[in-house]
Amino acid sequence: MKPVAVTLFITLVSTAALGAQARPAIYTSGALTPDQQRAREIYKELIEINTGVETGNITTAAVAMAKRFRDAGIAEADIFVGGPRPEKHNVVARIRGRGGPGAPRPLLLLAHLDVVEALKSDWSPDLDPFVFTERDGYYYGRGTADDKAMAAIFVANVFRMKREGYVPDRDIIVALTADEESGPANGVDWLLKTHRDKIDAALVINEGGGGTLRNGKPLFNSVQAAEKVTTNFTLRSTNRGGHSSVPRADNAITALADALAKVGRHQFPIRFNEVTRVFFVKTADIEEPALGRAMKALVANPADTQALAVVSADPRYNAMLRTTCVATMLSGGHATNALPQLAEANINCRLYPTDTTERVRAELARVIGDTSVQVVVRSQRPPTPITAILPEVMGPVTQVTRELWGDIPVIPIMSTGATDSRYFRWLDIPAFGVSGLFSDPIVDARAHGRDERMSIRSFYEGQEFLYRLTKALTGGAAVRPVQ
Repeated sequence: MKPVAVTLFITLVSTAALGAQARPAIYTSGALTPDQQRAREIYKELIEINTGVETGNITTAAVAMAKRFRDAGIAEADIFVGGPRPEKHNVVARIRGRGGPGAPRPLLLLAHLDVVEALKSDWSPDLDPFVFTERDGYYYGRGTADDKAMAAIFVANVFRMKREGYVPDRDIIVALTADEESGPANGVDWLLKTHRDKIDAALVINEGGGGTLRNGKPLFNSVQAAEKVTTNFTLRSTNRGGHSSVPRADNAITALADALAKVGRHQFPIRFNEVTRVFFVKTADIEEPALGRAMKALVANPADTQALAVVSADPRYNAMLRTTCVATMLSGGHATNALPQLAEANINCRLYPTDTTERVRAELARVIGDTSVQVVVRSQRPPTPITAILPEVMGPVTQVTRELWGDIPVIPIMSTGATDSRYFRWLDIPAFGVSGLFSDPIVDARAHGRDERMSIRSFYEGQEFLYRLTKALTGGAAVRPVQ
């Protein structure tokens, strides 16, 4: 699929007659609607099931959500639970559309049930990663941001649509999957290879995008249409070793430490693609003036070193400009009184979509400049295509964004992390990361880390956003009054 012209998207957002509407009161503190209360119950249930990618049981969550789908009124024949391992099951449910000749292919709503491992000892003393905690305007728990908020919202919205008797023009598929967080049994991969009919769709809505808050106010809503490519390298230094009482200049740990320092200081060249170019042009209009001017200058002239210095000073923007490599794991030596014979480090690289693993490996070897340190590919993924910026998606996203948050821009984004959208993009199926879940990247960037949390207001606004977006993308109407 060929990306459409960037000017098409800019025109779509800037000239569409959407009009700023009065913002509805979606969430009132202490007064949840029945639909919001159900979303909270499902959210709590999911958070308190340990679905850690290494030590948890994802099947438990999949089975629990299958029951929720049954309770919502989805027929047993339209619910599937399965996976390659007993503890790695996925759940897929389908809301049947009108069907018939010419009916569009399904919309897939995708979220993952697994989470990054979390230890209570690593969190604040009064928080437990697997206890759903409400405090100071936030919900705390592992997965509150990544990615159980979207999972809970999708399930809760099924109840709402079924209660309303909503019959879409196309089928709506909800897939809640396993091992997105680099586990050995990725659910999307397994489903596409063994049960493609369960999740085959014309369009995918997934994580990867979201809203940005600044000083508590919505700044912009983002739609992920591209992502960087994960590759891991091992830096390996070996040595004949010996007794530590007779040190030598050739030391495996010292050589590795020198190599790591060089890698840590290295900056890869900047890149732009059709998504990031639009991102920086549009973000420039809402950023601080000096930073905005630098963004526009850099897009106009990537060789502008002054502009690059300003933009890349922000780690978030720097990661969107170039391939990044960072040391994430370290090991070495075998005894306290012996010269090390082996020292290794893992280097996690997030490749710009136009970079290649071999090019980056060669660059790391050049930067290190020490033949005693090997640069070995540990794991790699193939390049991920960019999803075309489709007006039939961006139009509804922009419309619903305006309805809920007023006249803020909708901006395409390349995520620096990886998502399961890549499996669909490899098959030329358009996949977009969009959630309507707003957060402040300065204070709320806690996914994978300590005290992960989600703003309570943002959760319920995201619920409403995804409900309206789902209906906008599937047409249809209620066939009976709301009960």
